[in-house]
Amino acid sequence: MNMRLWKVYSAAGAGIIAGYLALPPGLARDGAYLLMGLAGVVAILLGVRLNRPVRAAPWRLMAVGQSTWFAGDAVYCWYDHVLHRSPFPSLADGLYLAAYPLFATALAMLIRGRRPGRDREGLIDASIFTIGLALLSWVFLMRPTLDDSGASLAAQVIGIAYPLGDVLLVALLIRLLTTPGARTSAFRLLAAAAGALLVADTAYAALEITAAYTEGPVDLLWLGSYVLWGAAALHPSMRVLSEPAADRVVVFSRGRLVALCVASLVSPAVQALEAWRGMRLDVWAVVVSSASLFLLVILRMAGLLTRLQSQAGVLADLARTDSLTGLANRRTTEAELQRALAAAAADGGVVSLAMLDLDHFKAFNDTFGHQAGDGLLKQASTAWGARLPEGALLGRYGGEEFVLVLRGEAAVDPVRTVETLRPATPLGQTFSAGVAVWDRGEDACRLVARADVALYAAKRGGRDRVVEAEPDAVLAPAAR
Repeated sequence: MNMRLWKVYSAAGAGIIAGYLALPPGLARDGAYLLMGLAGVVAILLGVRLNRPVRAAPWRLMAVGQSTWFAGDAVYCWYDHVLHRSPFPSLADGLYLAAYPLFATALAMLIRGRRPGRDREGLIDASIFTIGLALLSWVFLMRPTLDDSGASLAAQVIGIAYPLGDVLLVALLIRLLTTPGARTSAFRLLAAAAGALLVADTAYAALEITAAYTEGPVDLLWLGSYVLWGAAALHPSMRVLSEPAADRVVVFSRGRLVALCVASLVSPAVQALEAWRGMRLDVWAVVVSSASLFLLVILRMAGLLTRLQSQAGVLADLARTDSLTGLANRRTTEAELQRALAAAAADGGVVSLAMLDLDHFKAFNDTFGHQAGDGLLKQASTAWGARLPEGALLGRYGGEEFVLVLRGEAAVDPVRTVETLRPATPLGQTFSAGVAVWDRGEDACRLVARADVALYAAKRGGRDRVVEAEPDAVLAPAAR
C-alpha cells in the first residue's frame, strides 16, 4: 500500500513537472505550482502517518517548512493576480525565509539521530566545504546585492538573507551526506530535494543580479524540490533514515580527498579570478576564508595522523600477542628471551626457561569440544599469569604449549616457581613442564631445546610433574 502510494505520487509529480511549462503563463501555471506545493505538505504528513518513523519530529518540521513555503507562494500569487504588483521585500519573502531555519533544524535532527556520538572528522569536512561555498556566495551573490545603491536597506538585508539561508542548508546537507548510516531511497530523495532547492535559489539569485531571470526553467527546480521532499517522506525506507549507523570503519576515500582539495583551493582561485577580470578584490573575505580553511585542513590531517598512529599501535600489538590468550606469541617470546640473555650476560644475572604443556589436551578437546579447549587455554593463561613474579614472561608457544622466561630470584629455583602454578590450573586439569637454567655459554636455541627435552622427560615419566634439564642433556626428540 505505502509503496503503491509513493509510485502514484511520484508519477503524478513527474507528470506535472513535465507539462508545467506547456501550461499558459498566469493563473493556470501558478495554480499547478500551488497544487504541487500543497501536495508536498500533505505527502510529508501522510508519509509520517503511514510509515511511522521512530523519530517523526524532523519530518513534521519539514512539513511545517513546506507549509511556510506554500504560504509564501500563495501570498506571492495574491500580490501578482489580485493586487497586480510584485513588492520586494514583502510578506512572501518573510514566509520564504522563515522556512530555512525549520528545514535546517529538521536536517540537524536527522544527522543527530544517524550519528549520536562525536564525529569530529565529518564536522571538519563539512566545515571545509561550507566555507568554500560561503566565499563563492559572498563574492558572486551577497556582495553584488549590497553594492546595489538603488536598493533600500530592507531590500539589501532580505537579498543577502536568501544566500545565507542557502549556505546554512548547504552546511547541513553536506553534513548529512558525510554521516554514516543507511543510504536508502528516502535518503537519496531527500538529498536530491535539498540539492534542487539550493540550485534553484542560487540560479535565481544569479539571474536576478544580471537581470536575466525569466519565469519557467528555475521554477521547475523549485517544483521538483516539492515533489522530491514529499516522495522522500512517502517512501517506506524513510522510517530508518534517522536510525543510528552501525559501527563501521570510516574510510578516507580518494574522492573525498579530491573534494577537500578543491574546496581548500576556492579562496586562492577566487582571488585569482577577481584579479584576472579586474574585479574589486575581496581581500578580507579571502584572508579569513583562507586562514579558516588552512586551520581546518591542519586539524583534519592531525586527526588522520592520530588515527594512523592508533592503528599502527593496534597492528603492532596484534603482531606481538597471541590472538586467543592475549599472551606474547612465539615470535615475541623468542625475542624477549634473546634480550634477557643479553642483559644477563652484561649484568651477571640468572635466566631460566620453562616449557609447559597441558596434559591430555587432545582428549579434553575430543570430549568437550574445541570451544571448551579454547576456554581452557584462556583460563590457564590468566590463572598462571596472576601467580607469576614481577619480570616473568609467559607466552604461548603453540597449541597447548606455553613458555616461561624467568629472571632474577625466580630464575634461581625455576622448579619451585613453576610448581606454584600447578594449583591454579583450571577445570581440574594438569600440566607437565621442563625447565632449564642458562649455563651462560649456550645460545637461546640450545636453552629452549634443553627445556623441551626436560618436558619430554616429564611426559614420559607419567605427566603432571616438573623436570629440570641437566646441563649436558642429550637433545633427542621424543614422542609425547
